[in-house]
Amino acid sequence: MQPDKNDILNIILNSIIDGVFTVDTEFHITSINRAAEKIIGISKNDAIGRHCHEIFQSNICDYSCALKETITTGKPLINKTIYIIKKTGEKIPISINTAVLKDKNGTIIGGVETFRDISEITSLRKTLKSGFTFEDIVSKNRHMQELFKILPDIAESDSSVIIEGASGTGKELIAHAIHNLSKRNGKRLIPVNCAAIPDNLIESELFGYKAGAFTDAKKDKPGKIALAEGGTLFLDEIGELSINVQAKLLRFIQDKTYEPLGGIKPVLADVRIVAATNRNLEDEVKSKKFRQDLYYRLNVMKIRIPPLSERKEDIPLLIKHFIGMYNIIKSKNITGMSDDGINILMNHDFPGNIRELENIIEHSFILCKEHYIQKHHLPNYLTKESINNVQASLKDMEAQYIKKILKIHNWNRKETALALDIDKSTLWRKMKLYNIEEPQ
Repeated sequence: MQPDKNDILNIILNSIIDGVFTVDTEFHITSINRAAEKIIGISKNDAIGRHCHEIFQSNICDYSCALKETITTGKPLINKTIYIIKKTGEKIPISINTAVLKDKNGTIIGGVETFRDISEITSLRKTLKSGFTFEDIVSKNRHMQELFKILPDIAESDSSVIIEGASGTGKELIAHAIHNLSKRNGKRLIPVNCAAIPDNLIESELFGYKAGAFTDAKKDKPGKIALAEGGTLFLDEIGELSINVQAKLLRFIQDKTYEPLGGIKPVLADVRIVAATNRNLEDEVKSKKFRQDLYYRLNVMKIRIPPLSERKEDIPLLIKHFIGMYNIIKSKNITGMSDDGINILMNHDFPGNIRELENIIEHSFILCKEHYIQKHHLPNYLTKESINNVQASLKDMEAQYIKKILKIHNWNRKETALALDIDKSTLWRKMKLYNIEEPQ
């Protein structure tokens, strides 16, 4: 006697590792498999007939039931992470998928939900995150990990710091970390972009001015140094300061005093200086573009932030970080990025560094209506670059192969052309194209 369809279905459902249960249109549980019983910690007999929210007590039951949404809209839901409460009271994360159940006539008679316990994955992610993040800085690069270790000591020292790195590498994040970890964290960190302020205004921006200092000065205005009192002044792109302003800044760092424009009395200030630059200040000193004495006053501690091209192992980690961030900002539920999309980004040199990568993810979020960012969601320049890289790689492979066959035939072009099954004139053109020359 052969088993009926229901028996076969139960055998299949009880053999899979994912939890599965079904509900009717009133959301009463109509069936549940063994994996679901084990994950939830409840028996089939206790679950059947009861309302699903009584059994699962999920964080979305009260306001955004996934099964209700699917049964109402007819649209499945894929890979949504939620939390449920087991019979023991333990809160566990699960990944769920939902779909509708229909009868022979196509009428919706309920829904089915499959789910998987992702406690171990979530725990692993937390472990990885704790090891690869530091004050909002995300990295598993060896150089950055070493920096994470010493950053608390640098912060505690209260000495001046220079942060060197290309634009978009995250110099301001490092400055914020230094401030947050220091004894000054109860006061403000005041940033000044020295490259964005005209040279004739930077002095009043830093030191402030007194009423009457110039025509439009109707009342006193405190400068950035005064605003940073007791805290930290972050001078971004300090290499852009003129020699004249550099001299006045040096005087402030040496004496801890400054004079606002139009002032007659020096003002005492308790402010820590953290500077950043995308230039090599040692070279700037040699070329007389940056004062040597100011450089040595600032350069008590130097931190170098490597460009993203030197820490490509961070790209997948940063992709996850920015996807998580933009899911919150844009109220989306994008799970990740496809392998071919990640490969394109891994092969890109990122002249704009982490800032460029963040812009790429934001661009992709605008276009992506799926759960995974695909290659076609990326900016056009990246996909064109990928095609060019493939073409360049194929040409390089062809050049290497031609050179290898030439060597085998002792650089005899006629024999090589025959071996390659091409005309001798074609071989000659390709040798010219790839700059292949017979060794002397």
